[in-house]
Amino acid sequence: MTTLQGNAGFSPQTVDSARKRMDYTDWLEFVDITSYDYPYITPLILETYEEWSKELPLLPGTDDVVWFIADYSGQLLLHQEMVEGNRVVQDCVNHRAAVSSLSEGSHYLAVPLLSRHTGELFAVLGCRIGGLPPEGESFALSWAEMAGRYFLSCFYKAFEALFVSDVLNLQHKSRQEEHRRTILFQVVQKLHDQIDVDAVLTEVFERISGMYPGAEVELLMSQDYLSRDPRVKSLQLQGEDDHMCVRAFMQGKMLQHECLNEMQQPCLEAAVPLTGKQGVYGVFHLVIPRSDIEEADLRLIEMLADTAGSAFENAKLYEQSNLLVSEFRLINELTKRLNESLRLKEVFKFATEELLSIFHAEYCCICQIDKDSEFFEVMACNIPELAKEYFPKDYGFSGVVYSTREPMILSDYKADNRLQSKLMEETGSRSLMVTPLIVRGEVIGTIMLAHRMEHFFSYENYRLLQVLSSHIGLSIANASLHAEVQRMANQDMLTELYARRYLDDRVSEMLKLHEKGCLIIVDIDSFKQINDTYGHQVGDRILKQVCAIIRSAVRKSDISARWGGEELAIYLPEADIHIGHQIAETVRLRVASETQPKVTVSCGISGWTLESEKVSVESLFYLADMALYKAKKSGRNQSRVG
Repeated sequence: MTTLQGNAGFSPQTVDSARKRMDYTDWLEFVDITSYDYPYITPLILETYEEWSKELPLLPGTDDVVWFIADYSGQLLLHQEMVEGNRVVQDCVNHRAAVSSLSEGSHYLAVPLLSRHTGELFAVLGCRIGGLPPEGESFALSWAEMAGRYFLSCFYKAFEALFVSDVLNLQHKSRQEEHRRTILFQVVQKLHDQIDVDAVLTEVFERISGMYPGAEVELLMSQDYLSRDPRVKSLQLQGEDDHMCVRAFMQGKMLQHECLNEMQQPCLEAAVPLTGKQGVYGVFHLVIPRSDIEEADLRLIEMLADTAGSAFENAKLYEQSNLLVSEFRLINELTKRLNESLRLKEVFKFATEELLSIFHAEYCCICQIDKDSEFFEVMACNIPELAKEYFPKDYGFSGVVYSTREPMILSDYKADNRLQSKLMEETGSRSLMVTPLIVRGEVIGTIMLAHRMEHFFSYENYRLLQVLSSHIGLSIANASLHAEVQRMANQDMLTELYARRYLDDRVSEMLKLHEKGCLIIVDIDSFKQINDTYGHQVGDRILKQVCAIIRSAVRKSDISARWGGEELAIYLPEADIHIGHQIAETVRLRVASETQPKVTVSCGISGWTLESEKVSVESLFYLADMALYKAKKSGRNQSRVG
């Protein structure tokens, strides 16, 4: 059935007239065409002509009959080259009556076709008859009028069928449109009730799959968004300028084209942007069988994507606001706990544990710049092989961060290993975040977090680490400053050895923790005479020389202090009397040979073990002091054990 153009084959006036006069038993009889329909009924006239011509009986007495038909203006729709037929048709249009004409031995007949209610001429049916005797013209004209009435019957039969078809089609489309509006309303209500990003996307996938079961649907996301749904993939913007999804993302509008699926069936491929108020977040990529979708469905999908974009944006903003709140709480709690301790080792240990927990990293390494050597020293690390390691300040990722003062994130070390990293090599890690520790505009160290999985750290992790690093850096600076103040308070400014109070406190602690120890008191012989002879400046210089010899002669774990005046003390934890005597002799012999002007020292040694009775700081010093007194009485420049 050929569909009429404009007004679905009938005018609004025709529909209104039919409704006003409608009788539910014969309402189709009141449906008619009007002059508004004339420009659009040509296909229906030709279709009727084709069916009518198959059933029309021949005119008795002749077989030379050629039928032709014209529209309401008199223009022939068939046999336009028939000149006399054109003239007869025009006469019929002008007079609105049947006409006949004889030309070159043939009779030309034309009868008007009038609408059944208004009687308006909408077409002309004509014929050319050859070999017709003059007395048969009247009969032929009657026969043509009969054929015209039969044509009208066929025409209105086809018109009524088309009218009913259009009404049913309108009802079907109305039901479809109502169904689409219902779906859209349900989706809008459901989506805006969601505050979870995954729930929003899942709802959209379910709706599209429910409407088009044979469709292939995926969502290509442009941002750093990880989903467990395999239908959510990453939108590759580089090197894909001609891809329809990339163009839809860039242009922010839906694109479509016809294609064939794997079964070589016609399909419609569409790229629909997931758009919010702040931008485009991704693109829905759909391949739907052509038989399952109409143009109106595309508008529904587009509105569905717009709604999903707004819901996705709202859910993302809600998620980010919750993340910010949790980050603020985390920063507040971390800062509070960091500031609870001013011990540098505790700050490093706590920071390492918290960073591993917060970012779910497998490895953490905190380095600090040694100002004297300008090397990175590993201050805290959960990898024993790297503890207390030293690296040049231009080494690896820490070196880059130190020089640029900018944090960095690496998604896959194996894919981009232009820089050497012992941390990454030792652990087999692939993901890395590095941020500088900056205090008062100066880089004092770096934080490195690593994981063996590639693309493990997100942009939110990267941003949060930058925020936390400033608080950690400040805590490290405060602890370092506190340690420096304590060091200055515990140190003798002239000799750079510890003060006596610090020595007393440390020895008291070690008496409780260790099983043995040894104390040496060193006294410079005739120091008053040296001061009187050379002056106090020379005396101070000699005192510094002796202290330097002591520092170089003892272990790092030993404690050297200025006990008072020219008397110095050395405590050797976990050492016995024999080791103490060896150290004392080493110091004595080196002082005698290395000082300038030459001086000598006397040493008193005392020790303790678990078997010792009533061991205390005072008793140790008393015994060592008595041994020193014996060395002095015995001629100086010697070591005695108390």
